[in-house]
Amino acid sequence: MSIATIVSGVAQGVLWAILTVGVYLSFRVLDVADLTVEGTFPLGAAVSVVLINKGMNPLLAVLIAVLVGMLAGVVTGTLITVFKIPPILSGILTMIALYSVNIRIMSDKATVSVAGSSIKDLIASLIKKDLFSGDLTKYYPYVLSITTGFICCALIVAVLYLFFGTELGSAVRATGSNPVMARAMGIQTNLMIILGLAISNGLIALSGSLIAQFDYGSALVNMGQGTIVIGLASVIIGEVLFIHKEHSFAYKCGAVVAGAVIYRTIIACALTIPGLKATDLKLITAIIVAVALALPVFKTRAADVKKRRTNLGEAQGC
Repeated sequence: MSIATIVSGVAQGVLWAILTVGVYLSFRVLDVADLTVEGTFPLGAAVSVVLINKGMNPLLAVLIAVLVGMLAGVVTGTLITVFKIPPILSGILTMIALYSVNIRIMSDKATVSVAGSSIKDLIASLIKKDLFSGDLTKYYPYVLSITTGFICCALIVAVLYLFFGTELGSAVRATGSNPVMARAMGIQTNLMIILGLAISNGLIALSGSLIAQFDYGSALVNMGQGTIVIGLASVIIGEVLFIHKEHSFAYKCGAVVAGAVIYRTIIACALTIPGLKATDLKLITAIIVAVALALPVFKTRAADVKKRRTNLGEAQGC
């Protein structure tokens, strides 16, 4: 384990945190088990990389990728609300369809490398490599990723906080909290589900686009495999470590962002342990998620033991 390993984990974490916020919106805010993630993530990467390679401005390419990702969320939401297909199955259907769509976008290729000017190049033009010298040079790529990730996460959390404070945003949250009561109040819950899934998948597509440009250097048709587990693991870690009582929406979003950074840092550090291989990533992920899920149980039991000891001490004192 080294400083470079930790910095590498943080650099990946802030980009994956955008996906985590998207997963948080669908699973926690809307209370919808959306598995579209594993199709939307590579969709955002494929659209942006192909458009960049065709000479399009990278900012515009990323924006189009986000809009296409939102369209995928609309498809899943329509299957759920209009055709009454269970959420999990709706997400799986869209995810399967997106595999073929992604292959089409990438011209029947499994991998398409970034060949044009990307967001990474734009950030590099603002943060000159000359500022880094000697041993610090190796941290330059990480600084680009961390800067971009933190700026995007801050803007996303701020915009979502403002949006969910509006009447429309409150309607989306009410739909996830109590759809029966929301309908009784005149809220079009079907539209709110579609809107929420569109926002969620737009963020996931954005994450896929940035990771393709900063981390992978290419779009891969199978880069979405396991992303739902990564997103859920990050959400759980953020909730367990930072959310202990009722907090504001912005705080909760910040908590899941921190969860994503912690998760990727743990993964990066774990892979440096002698005897572990890159192929052990799934095993490490499963262990981290299991520990995160078990933490509340351990904390509850510890609190109960402490309470019993306190009561016993008071009884003996009497």
